[in-house]
Amino acid sequence: MTGRRRPSSPRPYKAAAFAAATTAVCASLLSLCGAIPGVSGSSKDPVVVMTWAPEGSAATNMPGMPAMAKAYARWVNRHGGLAGHELKVLTCNDHNDTVNAGRCARRAVAHDVVAVVGSYSQYGQSFMPQLEAEGIPYIGGYGVTDEEFTSPLSYPVNGGQATLLAGNGQQLARTCERVSLVRPDTIAGDQMPSLLNAGLVQAKRRTAHDVRAPEDATDYTRQAQLALDGAGADPARFGAARYGAKAEGACVTAALGDRTDTFFDSFRRIQADNPRVRIASVLGSVQQSLVTRTGSKLEGTSVTGWYPVASDHRWDPMRKVISDHAFGDNRIDPADPGVQTTWIAYTVLRKTVESLGAADITSQAVRRALDGRVGRDGIDTGGLTPKLSWRYEDMLAVKGYPRITNAMVTYQEVRDGRLVSVRDGFVNVARTLEQRPEDG
Repeated sequence: MTGRRRPSSPRPYKAAAFAAATTAVCASLLSLCGAIPGVSGSSKDPVVVMTWAPEGSAATNMPGMPAMAKAYARWVNRHGGLAGHELKVLTCNDHNDTVNAGRCARRAVAHDVVAVVGSYSQYGQSFMPQLEAEGIPYIGGYGVTDEEFTSPLSYPVNGGQATLLAGNGQQLARTCERVSLVRPDTIAGDQMPSLLNAGLVQAKRRTAHDVRAPEDATDYTRQAQLALDGAGADPARFGAARYGAKAEGACVTAALGDRTDTFFDSFRRIQADNPRVRIASVLGSVQQSLVTRTGSKLEGTSVTGWYPVASDHRWDPMRKVISDHAFGDNRIDPADPGVQTTWIAYTVLRKTVESLGAADITSQAVRRALDGRVGRDGIDTGGLTPKLSWRYEDMLAVKGYPRITNAMVTYQEVRDGRLVSVRDGFVNVARTLEQRPEDG
């Protein structure tokens, strides 16, 4: 053979050396500078949280809450995350039963979430002990369980059913001489009469007639008749001609969640002879979607809520996020108080994480911030609530509800097919709750 060996090309070695050098430089830059702008490629650990709510159950469902949480995560991650951390939202369906509520809590623990945020469950006795054992804060629960207002790891953004019922009592006391309350025959429902009566008694009205109702019934004719009789149509009780003029001061308020519409259908069928009886409810049992669906049937209904009416401009940022990041998810109704509560709860989470600066984002760090540095100035929710703070000195002296710090409600009414405010600003029911009679 006379041919020469062809010298090897040096290019692969140069390319490899260049790649190695580039990798080293990139690594050095990341170590010196931390996360690069935005979430993509960030060296910071994600902030993992959970949102749970019942879906597809026979009782009250809140599918918009986990859907809103997912939309919020898409929005915040598109804009750099939470202080540079990707927000990762896990969701869980508690199916409105105690077993699944416990399973959701165990899943939150297994995934080492830093908080459970903007959630709904009627089974605080199932989920709260598990969160407490692991030090996981519960931020912005819907407010239907006692545990949300007694656990030191709960950070409620509203006053729960306590403020709604007390506020509803105050609202009705202005025009109602006699009131019937139709409420679920559940543990949560058992708290309602004393709370409504707190508002009535303060205005020197008689206590409400208590009508228990199944939470998952398809007809409430019997309960509707009991409510009418208790509100003043029964001559044996009030000396008035049946369905007569003296029923002017008669009112019926219903708080049955998803089944409130079913109750009002039954109520209207037997109320035809007595249009003077005024009907009322609380937000969550009656909301704009129900008013729109039923046409004029709820015209004049008095409603007590936690937040400004859905048409208020203060909800515009939430509406923008839903429009841009919910991708037409019809589970998310901006007028749903569950969706609204989730929005406010995630606002609290975002501002809490931002307050931690370069610190590791852990459940313990979040709790310390909520109990300390965040609480000093309060969290601004854009006027949707008063500034929120959960320090000891911010707690109200409400027996049975020591974690209530926001006792504000709004008075609304159905007019021309829309829920509108009947007075400017919030109504503070703290004093009403603090002076609630021992026996309800």
